[in-house]
Amino acid sequence: MDENILGLVAGGITSVAMLPQLLKILKEKDVEDLSLWMILALIIGLSLWVWYGVLKDELPIILSNGFAVLVNICLLISYFIYRKEK
Repeated sequence: MDENILGLVAGGITSVAMLPQLLKILKEKDVEDLSLWMILALIIGLSLWVWYGVLKDELPIILSNGFAVLVNICLLISYFIYRKEK
Protein backbone atom coordinates (compact mmCIF):
# COMPACT_ATOMS: atom_id res chain seq x y z
CA MET A 1 0.00 0.00 0.00
CA ASP A 2 1.24 3.49 -0.86
CA GLU A 3 2.36 5.34 2.28
CA ASN A 4 0.44 8.50 1.31
CA ILE A 5 -2.79 6.50 0.96
CA LEU A 6 -2.12 4.88 4.34
CA GLY A 7 -1.52 8.31 5.87
CA LEU A 8 -4.71 9.72 4.32
CA VAL A 9 -6.82 6.78 5.51
CA ALA A 10 -5.36 6.86 9.04
CA GLY A 11 -5.65 10.64 9.23
CA GLY A 12 -9.17 10.57 7.82
CA ILE A 13 -10.36 8.10 10.43
CA THR A 14 -8.88 10.03 13.34
CA SER A 15 -10.04 13.35 11.90
CA VAL A 16 -13.69 12.34 11.83
CA ALA A 17 -13.54 11.00 15.39
CA MET A 18 -15.02 14.21 16.83
CA LEU A 19 -17.79 14.50 14.24
CA PRO A 20 -20.29 12.38 16.23
CA GLN A 21 -19.70 14.66 19.24
CA LEU A 22 -20.24 17.77 17.12
CA LEU A 23 -23.41 16.38 15.56
CA LYS A 24 -24.77 15.41 18.99
CA ILE A 25 -24.13 18.92 20.31
CA LEU A 26 -25.75 20.55 17.30
CA LYS A 27 -28.78 18.26 17.63
CA GLU A 28 -29.23 18.56 21.41
CA LYS A 29 -27.83 22.09 21.87
CA ASP A 30 -26.16 20.92 25.07
CA VAL A 31 -22.44 21.22 25.86
CA GLU A 32 -22.58 20.53 29.60
CA ASP A 33 -20.35 17.44 29.31
CA LEU A 34 -17.89 19.03 26.91
CA SER A 35 -14.51 20.10 28.30
CA LEU A 36 -13.34 23.53 27.11
CA TRP A 37 -9.74 22.68 28.01
CA MET A 38 -9.83 19.47 25.98
CA ILE A 39 -11.06 21.36 22.92
CA LEU A 40 -8.40 24.05 23.33
CA ALA A 41 -5.65 21.45 23.79
CA LEU A 42 -6.81 19.58 20.68
CA ILE A 43 -6.92 22.75 18.58
CA ILE A 44 -3.41 23.73 19.67
CA GLY A 45 -1.97 20.22 19.19
CA LEU A 46 -3.65 19.67 15.84
CA SER A 47 -2.54 23.11 14.64
CA LEU A 48 1.04 22.19 15.51
CA TRP A 49 0.63 18.98 13.48
CA VAL A 50 -0.54 21.06 10.51
CA TRP A 51 2.50 23.28 10.89
CA TYR A 52 4.73 20.20 11.07
CA GLY A 53 3.07 18.81 7.95
CA VAL A 54 3.71 22.06 6.11
CA LEU A 55 7.37 22.06 7.17
CA LYS A 56 7.78 18.44 6.03
CA ASP A 57 5.57 18.91 2.94
CA GLU A 58 3.38 15.97 4.00
CA LEU A 59 -0.08 16.35 2.48
CA PRO A 60 -1.75 13.57 4.53
CA ILE A 61 -0.68 15.26 7.78
CA ILE A 62 -1.79 18.70 6.57
CA LEU A 63 -5.19 17.58 5.28
CA SER A 64 -6.22 15.27 8.11
CA ASN A 65 -5.13 17.56 10.91
CA GLY A 66 -6.42 20.65 9.12
CA PHE A 67 -9.86 19.04 8.92
CA ALA A 68 -9.66 18.04 12.58
CA VAL A 69 -8.79 21.64 13.52
CA LEU A 70 -11.92 22.84 11.70
CA VAL A 71 -14.13 20.28 13.46
CA ASN A 72 -12.72 21.28 16.84
CA ILE A 73 -13.15 24.98 16.08
CA CYS A 74 -16.80 24.20 15.37
CA LEU A 75 -16.96 22.45 18.75
CA LEU A 76 -15.40 25.49 20.40
CA ILE A 77 -17.91 27.83 18.77
CA SER A 78 -20.75 25.49 19.78
CA TYR A 79 -19.42 25.45 23.33
CA PHE A 80 -19.79 29.22 23.61
CA ILE A 81 -23.16 29.31 21.83
CA TYR A 82 -24.85 26.55 23.87
CA ARG A 83 -23.20 26.78 27.29
CA LYS A 84 -25.48 27.59 30.17
CA GLU A 85 -24.48 30.53 32.31
CA LYS A 86 -24.01 29.60 35.96
